[in-house]
Amino acid sequence: MRFSTMAVAIDQHHGFKPISRCKLQSYGHIDQKLLELDQTSHNHSSKQSIESNNNFPRSFSTPCLPLTPSAGEELASYPKIEIVGGSGAPLVHALVVEVAIAMASGSHPIPVSKGLGGAYVFRSQNGKDIAVAKPADEEPLAFNNPKGLRGRLFGQPGLKHSIRVGETGIRELAACFLDHASFAGVPPTALVKFSHAAFYFTDAAAAVPSAIPCKIASLQRFVDHDFDAAELGPSFFSVASVHKIGILDIRLLNLDRHAGNMLVKKKQGHHSYNACGVAELVPIDHGLCLPEWLDDPYFEWLHWPQASVAFSESELDYISKLDPFKDAELLRTKLPSLRECAIRVLVVCTIFLKQAAAAGICIGDIGQMMTRQFCGGEEMPSKLEDICSRAKAIIRRGSNVEKMKEETEQGSNMFQPDNPTLNGLNKGLGMPGFPLAGSLAGSCEEADNRNKTLDAGKIDDGESETKGVLTKSVSMSSWNQNCETGVISFGEMNQGEWGMFLETFEQLLLGVFDDNKCGN
Repeated sequence: MRFSTMAVAIDQHHGFKPISRCKLQSYGHIDQKLLELDQTSHNHSSKQSIESNNNFPRSFSTPCLPLTPSAGEELASYPKIEIVGGSGAPLVHALVVEVAIAMASGSHPIPVSKGLGGAYVFRSQNGKDIAVAKPADEEPLAFNNPKGLRGRLFGQPGLKHSIRVGETGIRELAACFLDHASFAGVPPTALVKFSHAAFYFTDAAAAVPSAIPCKIASLQRFVDHDFDAAELGPSFFSVASVHKIGILDIRLLNLDRHAGNMLVKKKQGHHSYNACGVAELVPIDHGLCLPEWLDDPYFEWLHWPQASVAFSESELDYISKLDPFKDAELLRTKLPSLRECAIRVLVVCTIFLKQAAAAGICIGDIGQMMTRQFCGGEEMPSKLEDICSRAKAIIRRGSNVEKMKEETEQGSNMFQPDNPTLNGLNKGLGMPGFPLAGSLAGSCEEADNRNKTLDAGKIDDGESETKGVLTKSVSMSSWNQNCETGVISFGEMNQGEWGMFLETFEQLLLGVFDDNKCGN
């Protein structure tokens, strides 16, 4: 069995690269251990499988797959695949090897009719579905969307305004990274660069007389399944399976957990769906998670009976060991293109989950507290948004008190030189500077008005009109703008403000959860 003319090589650090001398002509030359990494440790088995076969080069970076092109042919004109993100994720290299083999054997990606974005299935030569690819430029609203839903550029608001066009692929990979020990069963995922003529291109792009264009895409292992959750009643799903997906969705603030992206498989030892709890769920499609601000999530499982069941001991143990700050650093390291505001949403939601679970609140009630409600035809903020809004208001109030003290002190010494000691102290505390540009009388009058507001038990929203001419900090202006638009975002805070917010947020949660026990 011969491959079509193409050459690629696996590289542990840089994915796949074309090579010039390779004469493998059949699948028999490929060590099957490389495609069965789930049996042993990924790194150990990958290295062992290559070094133990004399037909393979000794270096991990150069296992050859297909034939060398004939003289005069350009490698650049042949389909290739290269890992650009996720090389450290479990089983990713095995997945990409299989796709590369399929491409080398002449297999073309098959378009998927479902969904609003472009998606393609790769099949092996024996007809088995092995992977699903979703190009970034074919997302809903992206300029190359094959289903007519296009018109926006990368970085502009997507279907969900809190997630930008072209940035769902990195979220697919983030979900894989954050599903520690494959707790929820997120399929192996990578970001790859394809050069493959069978992907969709608009007429304008196809008319460009150049080499085969490259596409950045997310690539997931195809999951064999019998149904999706929309085709089978929730009574067939195991409690543990629903809880595991719910825990992941809450951490990631998933905006699109509908029945179609939960695949149904029979539990081991069961051969039919003839009893309750015999089906396991596999979560897919995580492109609409980790929004840039607290958006309204959608949890299909929210009103399933399993959501009212208390967490098991093993689930509580898993939740207690979650480290939101370690997860945030993981994303910053592995996915530097993921915006900080989205990473902070992960931190807030994970802290929320951990404290709620410790307080004995079931997953259905936790999801309900994160979901917006409608009252009188109007959308009301979720409980989580309300708590975060209160925490931010408290931080603003504290900043305003410090601001008034500083203005009063500066006003009384307005004709004296700056005090470097005080300025250094403020910087050391991470407090923003509020330079005085008005009179002492104006500052005192504003401080008096603010003190009256505080004495009345009200939270100053920072929007009152100043009597003097005061220069506001950038962070305060951002906070006020967020309050005006109803968006609860965390990206505008500096490190000092972010730390103060988290401390205040956790203190507020302690009181809130006392009144929201599961079943009350």
